[in-house]
Amino acid sequence: MLYKTIIQGKLEFGTEKTYDKVLKMFLYRAENYHKSDILFEPEDIFIKEELALKIPRYVHQVYEKTYRNTAKLLAYCSQFAVSGSLNTWLIDSGKILHHENLEPESDKIAVQQYLKGKSLVREEGKQEEAIKALTAAIEKYNRHAQAYERRAKVNYIMQKYHDAKRDYTKSISYDDAYPYAYYGRAKVLVHEEDYNAAIEDFDKCLKCSVALQEIYWKCRRIKSYCHIQLKEWELAAFDLKLFCNRKFPEGSPLESWKEWAYFHYGTILLELENYTEALEAFENAIVFNNPKNSISDAEKLRYRGIAKQKAGKNGYISDFKEAADLGDNQSAEILRSIA
Repeated sequence: MLYKTIIQGKLEFGTEKTYDKVLKMFLYRAENYHKSDILFEPEDIFIKEELALKIPRYVHQVYEKTYRNTAKLLAYCSQFAVSGSLNTWLIDSGKILHHENLEPESDKIAVQQYLKGKSLVREEGKQEEAIKALTAAIEKYNRHAQAYERRAKVNYIMQKYHDAKRDYTKSISYDDAYPYAYYGRAKVLVHEEDYNAAIEDFDKCLKCSVALQEIYWKCRRIKSYCHIQLKEWELAAFDLKLFCNRKFPEGSPLESWKEWAYFHYGTILLELENYTEALEAFENAIVFNNPKNSISDAEKLRYRGIAKQKAGKNGYISDFKEAADLGDNQSAEILRSIA
């Protein structure tokens, strides 16, 4: 039976000696361990000029055994790498049967310092230690795109936006298909209110990621925010419709953003004079109630009332009254104008 498989990423080996060794072992294991039942010829994925194994994006229908042989061989190769990240997926009708995120885990100093820094990025009070470890990884291997990206993330958390932007750009210069660096730099640009430039980076992030990854949907959501700031309603609606219609895995943090997405999708549809769908969006925003979001119940009721009124539906006055009772002055003003 054939299954959809997606494989993409890059592994860097740092020295010609290691690169030659990995290539030799790839050929040996492909023939002797897997009887050449793998998806790639070595000349298709080994890039001598970069001392790297590189798969921009591979999407095909394959047999499960062939996929698993390939994933196992790529995992073996990853342990010789000094930096990089490579993902493999096996999918059946949208269900993920197998997924691996391959990163080096050897005892090389650059690898160990990167892993240490990566583990400390979000630990309270450990940001300086994280930067120290990630800097040590970069000093050992100055093309370490992932270490630059993680150090940029720490700088962003510490609100050192200039340093974050510099490191994200450095990461991209060494791996121009690494989506996390584009996403991070776009967030810095959003902070700078440079929405057009942010959208360009979000678009690059989308091209370098797949819809199976959380970052793809985080990117869609914040990109829609940029379009809203620029009053690009059609483009914002496109991103938010995709986000709202997506079913996320149970427990995914993306699910908590559904209320935000439906609410803003509704406001955009009002701008586009699509009142019936706007009403449906506000109904969903109320269903996906998330106490951590900044959208108040009164605001949601007010907008639902506006959508009902413009769509020619009953019940809008009661929505305005309920919102006014919750302290919404704009709803109270609307009621006075109706009276």
